[in-house]
Amino acid sequence: MPRLTPLLFGLLVSILVSAAPPPASLSSRDLLGEIIDALGIGLVTQINTTITLDSLVTNLVSVNVEVQNPLPFELTLDTVSSTAGINNTVFASFNHTFSTGIVVPPFGKAQTGVIDNVLLTQGAVATLAIIPLGFLDLLEVDTNVRALTIDGLLGVPLSITGLHQKNVSTLYFLDLTAS
Repeated sequence: MPRLTPLLFGLLVSILVSAAPPPASLSSRDLLGEIIDALGIGLVTQINTTITLDSLVTNLVSVNVEVQNPLPFELTLDTVSSTAGINNTVFASFNHTFSTGIVVPPFGKAQTGVIDNVLLTQGAVATLAIIPLGFLDLLEVDTNVRALTIDGLLGVPLSITGLHQKNVSTLYFLDLTAS
């Protein structure tokens, strides 16, 4: 009977280990995004939105976003997906892959260039009402970046999801010549 005790103990431990739930709570959240949010590090410093006459029909605008890098090494943005709005109401949404990554220098800033086809989810006319506010909240931002790049090359790929940022300065420009 003494040999049976270690066998039963081993069997009991293996049953308990296999029955324990996996640490899904760790894998289902993005710790990097949560840390950035908790520290209040705003990665976006300015949004410039261009509205054309066609925007009133298509509900599509263009944006140019200024981003900042609070880190002592270079970051390169490859993709971004974002929803923005006011009081948790989404007014704009887009997904964009940069043809060449946007290089943001250490402790510096960079412009994304023009991002076309940003959808005004509430429609262009309803969106006109938020222009005087001069800001947008970034309700949900997911981005793929590469850290420690050298002039935008190489780097460590990072997927950052679930970023939020309030009161991002936003300017609106009406372009009556573009169609």
